[in-house]
Amino acid sequence: MDVHGTVAEGFEPVRDAFVRNFETLGDRGAAVAVYRDGHRVVDLWGGTKDVDGTAPWERGTAQVVRSATKGVAAAVLLLLHQRGQLDLDAPVGHYWPEFKARGKERVLVRHVLNHRAGLPVLDHPLTPQEAIDPLKGPEAVAAQAPVWEPGTDHGYHALTYGWLLDELVRRVTGQGTGEWLASQVTGPLGLDLWLGLPESEAGRVGRAGRVEGAEPTGGLRARPKRSVTEAYEDPASLTRRAFAAISPFPDQNDPAYRATALPATNAMATADGLARFYATLIGDTAGAARLFTPETVELARAEESAGPDRVLVVGTRFGLGYMLHGSASPFLTPGSFGHPGRGGALGFADPETGIAFGYVTNGFRKTVTADPRAQGLVRAVRGVLDL
Repeated sequence: MDVHGTVAEGFEPVRDAFVRNFETLGDRGAAVAVYRDGHRVVDLWGGTKDVDGTAPWERGTAQVVRSATKGVAAAVLLLLHQRGQLDLDAPVGHYWPEFKARGKERVLVRHVLNHRAGLPVLDHPLTPQEAIDPLKGPEAVAAQAPVWEPGTDHGYHALTYGWLLDELVRRVTGQGTGEWLASQVTGPLGLDLWLGLPESEAGRVGRAGRVEGAEPTGGLRARPKRSVTEAYEDPASLTRRAFAAISPFPDQNDPAYRATALPATNAMATADGLARFYATLIGDTAGAARLFTPETVELARAEESAGPDRVLVVGTRFGLGYMLHGSASPFLTPGSFGHPGRGGALGFADPETGIAFGYVTNGFRKTVTADPRAQGLVRAVRGVLDL
């Protein structure tokens, strides 16, 4: 396998793990980047730009990162809170009066971020065309009744998370999440990361698709427990309904889908853009001051939800907008926070070690939270640091 890029001295095992992803785990095109204390120590890419193509993946190739988008979008709400523009303990209806309908008066802003809002499903799913209309999603969740008492339990809001968050940002700032992110964060920092892909960057994003490989281990696996399998197969389950809030699911290679900002699912990023985003959350990087204060970092990673997840049907842990290190989604250490993308991508930060990590791929596997390719790379970083 012809792998391109560089690794700092001592990080060679990450290159070895990256090569193994192509040799045994089905990767077709991918990239990984790692920062330590604001300095890039791993920058690798290889394979093809398109999952079904022959053109090479280049250093600037980007890819849809699916639910790794959630960790990027969460930073917007936390930064608005940090700037005094948003109260995490205020009712959502304080900013969005129409949201109060059907028993949602006590849904707090923090419930959107910690997956306790009770709104993971839509009784009337959106079509792909409706989903990319910035008005339709928020209108649908505003009209939806909670499926559990808000604040009393947690369950992964796979798609509705994006509309809830986006409308809050719009009500507070007058901009959608993607616009605000571009003007306040990714644009000024020069990050190759977009929520709502500009036409000028469309040629950089590779075509994605399904791939197969050796049997994964950890997290939600390709051969999960019977209870998980049954939940995904049952049309009436919260699991199936949560992932079917858009039905059928949009073609993620469609230019119209990529150009739209859906803060739960469709950010486009290079591995370096994703890793540097997380590096800048926790510390200074070259030419840029840290985004999160230490207090905001603690908000992001303080446990808000833990235990059996009513949607994913396994034990999950969430801070405010971020998954936390655990069996369903292992990161580097117990203090790490970030978010995986279903089928592959992963971005996270670990404040104690100063590590920020980004992995993107054009090959989606069956995994939900702990893809074996990303996990192999994380284990290699853990070994380098002797953790």
